[in-house]
Amino acid sequence: MKERRFFCCGEPLLLSDIASRVGGDVRGEGAGDVVIRGVATLESASCEDISFFNNRKYASAFAQSQAGACCVLEKDTTLAPDSMALLVTPHPYLAYARIGHMFYAENREQSNSTHASAVIASSATLGHGCSIGAGVVIEDDVVIGDNACIGAHVVIGHHVVLGEACRIDSHVSINHAVIGDRVCIHHGARIGQEGFGFAPDGKGRYVTVPQLGCVVIGDDVVIGANTTIDRGSVQDTEIGAHCRIDNLVHIAHNVVLGQGCVIAGQVGISGSTRFGDYCIIGGQVGFSGHNVVGDGVHIAAKSGVMRDIGAGERVAGIPAVPVRQWHKQTLALERLAKQKKRREEKHGG
Repeated sequence: MKERRFFCCGEPLLLSDIASRVGGDVRGEGAGDVVIRGVATLESASCEDISFFNNRKYASAFAQSQAGACCVLEKDTTLAPDSMALLVTPHPYLAYARIGHMFYAENREQSNSTHASAVIASSATLGHGCSIGAGVVIEDDVVIGDNACIGAHVVIGHHVVLGEACRIDSHVSINHAVIGDRVCIHHGARIGQEGFGFAPDGKGRYVTVPQLGCVVIGDDVVIGANTTIDRGSVQDTEIGAHCRIDNLVHIAHNVVLGQGCVIAGQVGISGSTRFGDYCIIGGQVGFSGHNVVGDGVHIAAKSGVMRDIGAGERVAGIPAVPVRQWHKQTLALERLAKQKKRREEKHGG
């Protein structure tokens, strides 16, 4: 059940109107006149909801769904219940996501005001329509663009630049950073702190290497809760436009992410690693430092990356190798384990 108290709900829409807005063909007798009031999963949907189906693992749920309509691929239309209206599209999940935005907007207060407890330096510049929450600290010479929403207890260090329509959730700290437009940083993230740089002095002690760079974040980036992005040591740490970074990710100093990279939770990226555009990195992947990862690389969850990876490669394992090779290694280990077990059984353990 959707907790509607957390959302502003849009007006009902005809399926024909939805199809014209997201692209796709309506199928079924009278399907265009079906009234849709929300989105839901196949299992929980009612006759006034639209769902999606793009994985045949869920064929049974699809066949039994009470959804009034469903986003589907052309090849899957024959699996639908007779009573269900269909929106046929090449990308059902994408259509479903866009439809969700039509019906639900999260209830976030955009008060266009500054809470009395906020502390804002006189030299800071705030754009029009900004909302500044309780306990916020904005230091000297900060520049914030129009329509930014700054949550409670955010700390923004001196000379930081935030673009227009940024959303910074509660308890975020930002230092030594230049951030583009429409960037969303979720609760508790840390941006621009000192990186892990030191030199041993030969006497059992360490000398901190000065961290002189900053963090540069492009437009339309989303950064998850409790993620940390270190400032550069000499050059900048860079996050390209349209990147999506999950919760609990660590990005070390001098890392460069190209555009549109997607990084799942608990990834750790060591210093000076460079990525091309549109890389996809599974959860808990670890990187040794100073590697180059080409455009469009996919890295499976829990991999350990210890070398450069060429554009378009799919890798997995520790150390990460091409996926086919990793599968062969896995099968070989399984065969060896079975052989060992048979020998033990033959010789009585």
